[in-house]
Amino acid sequence: MDNLQFVYFADPMCSWCWGFSPVIEQIAARYGEAIPVRLVLGGLRPGTTEPMTAEARATLAGHWHEVEHASGQPFDYGFADHEGFVYDTDPAARATVMVRRAHPDKALAFLTRVQRAFYAENQNVTSPAVLADLAAEFGLEREGFAERLASDDVKNETWSDYATSQRAGVTGFPTLVAGPGEDGSYGAVTRGFQPAEAVLPMIGRWLSTVRAA
Repeated sequence: MDNLQFVYFADPMCSWCWGFSPVIEQIAARYGEAIPVRLVLGGLRPGTTEPMTAEARATLAGHWHEVEHASGQPFDYGFADHEGFVYDTDPAARATVMVRRAHPDKALAFLTRVQRAFYAENQNVTSPAVLADLAAEFGLEREGFAERLASDDVKNETWSDYATSQRAGVTGFPTLVAGPGEDGSYGAVTRGFQPAEAVLPMIGRWLSTVRAA
């Protein structure tokens, strides 16, 4: 079991990932020392340049209500009033990569922090200044943060994550896989949101199979 890992494909601005955040936190807390969770940024809407229309913001708020109902996670719906908001997920993903580089063990916690800022605190996490404040909570320097966020190496590493997600055939977030098995393959734990009471027993059964093998 020494080489086993979970691979978590997620995006900081994916509402269902915010809904799933308590579940992945439980998985990391219960299994993380023996089976680490590797975070791969999925790339929900990277590089978006067009502002959302009022209709699109209203539709998105409707999706958020679904996530809130299914997961119990809090949402601040003031977002829907933000005219001119550009839903570009790339800056938040790049900031997550920067934290992952500096503190690999804090990557999941930072992902959750960005999600909380966006969904529950109505903060604009496409803003480098907002991301700098959040990253500072995890020990990164505010000075020069925006320049590092825009650097080619951070962009390249982030887009490498997106490519990994695509090669893995991930078509939605959150997606959690586990492995490798004896044949080197990874099996899906969940594709999409599921509550802890569904996911944790599934992991327990998988581990029993691994141990038996």
